[in-house]
Amino acid sequence: MALNSDGTSAIRYQQLSDGLFQKFSDLVYEKTGIFLKPEKKELLNARLGKRLRATGIDSFKEYYEFVTHDRSGDELVQLIDSVSTNFTSFFRENSHFEILTSTVLPAFVKEGRGKNKDILLWSSASSSGEEPYTMAMVVDDFACHHPGMRYRIMATDISTRVLAQAKRGVYADERIAKVPRPFLKKYFQKGVGSSDGYVKVKEDLRRMVQFDRFNLMGDFPWREAIDVIFCRNVMIYFNRETQQELVNKFYQALTPGGYLFIGHSESISGLKHNFTQIDATAYIKR
Repeated sequence: MALNSDGTSAIRYQQLSDGLFQKFSDLVYEKTGIFLKPEKKELLNARLGKRLRATGIDSFKEYYEFVTHDRSGDELVQLIDSVSTNFTSFFRENSHFEILTSTVLPAFVKEGRGKNKDILLWSSASSSGEEPYTMAMVVDDFACHHPGMRYRIMATDISTRVLAQAKRGVYADERIAKVPRPFLKKYFQKGVGSSDGYVKVKEDLRRMVQFDRFNLMGDFPWREAIDVIFCRNVMIYFNRETQQELVNKFYQALTPGGYLFIGHSESISGLKHNFTQIDATAYIKR
């Protein structure tokens, strides 16, 4: 690899060809279900360029060969991390959390759920943790008024990078702008000194959420039925066939009377399913 006099890389990376873009697109789709449209070519070009610099590989063709022949699978994980979109925020699309407290959790309490068995909630694309921590705050606050209610929150994502951030639970002050003031005091620690400008999720809240890496295209490994699934702003990256497969898997994973929440920009109305719609982007398994 050619180097400048200061030791930095002197490589000029060529533009990703249409043929290689298709190969990488097929690989990403095969492994994750994410469908990269042709207009994503420039984005992929830029993100793969970062992986070339990180690995010291000279061309996209060599990098493709490296990824597909790496038996450890480590670089494939890095590639997926690079192409995954992980925008999120606390209390994003807050109407879902309002439905959780006004409709879902009261119904569960009335049915007696959470007495002898945990109410199980799953953030299926947890990103850097804001969604599952919001779920934990909302459910914990509700449970404070319903003593004895048991619950558990699972959080999964395909990206190891964002999961590491989620487990740390450290966020810049601007990331908590939508968190209600009482929740800020109850669930966050304010950073001081070198940590000024940051907050950390308190240990009690962090313990409520179990983070794991999981690919939604894989078989769901949980034997117990799930009561609430959040899968928001994920299916927009999948084609119709993958969306159909995922919705079917969610339906099978939910307990009767369980709920599915999807993103406000998404819809499953064009898919075949047995869910009953209770709100614009909220569904129940009857």
